[in-house]
Amino acid sequence: MLDYILSRELLETAFAFAEQAMLSKSPPHIDPEVKEACDRTFQSSTQAYREVLLGCTIARLQDETIDVRLPYVDQGPAAFGGRSLDERVVNPFLQSKRIPCSRGPYLSVFRRSVRFNPATRAGLRDKEGYDALLAALAYLEVSNSNSVNQFLLYQLYKFVELREATNIPLSKLFRISLEQYRVLLTGLLATASGGLFPVLLALATFRAIKEFFQLDWEVSCQGINVSDAASGASGDITIVSGGQIVLAVEVTERTVDKSRVVSTFNTKVAPYLIGDYLFFLADSDSTVDAKLQAQQYFAQGHEVNFVDIKNWILMLLATMGTHGRDLFNKELMVLLEASDVPQALRVAWNHQVSALTSRTLLEPDFE
Repeated sequence: MLDYILSRELLETAFAFAEQAMLSKSPPHIDPEVKEACDRTFQSSTQAYREVLLGCTIARLQDETIDVRLPYVDQGPAAFGGRSLDERVVNPFLQSKRIPCSRGPYLSVFRRSVRFNPATRAGLRDKEGYDALLAALAYLEVSNSNSVNQFLLYQLYKFVELREATNIPLSKLFRISLEQYRVLLTGLLATASGGLFPVLLALATFRAIKEFFQLDWEVSCQGINVSDAASGASGDITIVSGGQIVLAVEVTERTVDKSRVVSTFNTKVAPYLIGDYLFFLADSDSTVDAKLQAQQYFAQGHEVNFVDIKNWILMLLATMGTHGRDLFNKELMVLLEASDVPQALRVAWNHQVSALTSRTLLEPDFE
């Protein structure tokens, strides 16, 4: 008997890796032959085929004695409850991740007590897609657990690809308290986003500051994962006033050590004559050596400082009041609605906004 709780945990764990693979544009590697079969299954107009494949893969991971071609328990001792697995795990999981999927059980497109073998092919509309499914199932039957795990990861990557082709509407952020902002920021910064959430939050804050105080700033941001050398940027975010760089910001989720400070000074601060350079730290820190190196540059007339991004944003939202917070909300929504923002981030945003209405806030305002 399948463990449905374990099935959901397997999917959630693998899906997190699949999303990261999508953000880094690094598809999981699998055997070329099964990759072709999987890709053709996902290209089928019968979306139930890919959902069948996912359910069979989860079943196979839990019990290697299962016959993945027998999705009804009354088909013999090696059969499994494919319909129950779909209703309790697969379909709710796909819907929760906002992935296009069947509204009802995937087995509903087949006749009762279907067996996934060549004999079933005759009654199906998309026979080529079904052939691809059978080839993928044949791979499951002979593969070890490591290969099946990797195959699961690749399937989920393909599901993420499907979601990227859709447009997920964003939940609107209305009036919330500073304490709720703290919870929201904590959740967003803890979300694996390939470094995108911290940059978008910082960028929205700078744009809100510019608007609130009516500054002549030009606030620019280079693309995520674009090298500074290639883009000609002095940092992730650059603020120019009167044709001069007044502030350059690097947003990082990694610990800043001495070597990074030295490299930043030599490649950005000194060449661009930047007098004020900030490291925004998101779930990271700076080492003692990094701070000592920054002090040496301060003695030479260069400001290199380290700031916790969450507390920085919260303090500014408190300072600018309700109007400033409205500006921040507007700027952040504009950034999140951009066409190049991955759908994974929109799903994460919607989840965090929804959680604000159901969470009890008992922690102190600022950490």
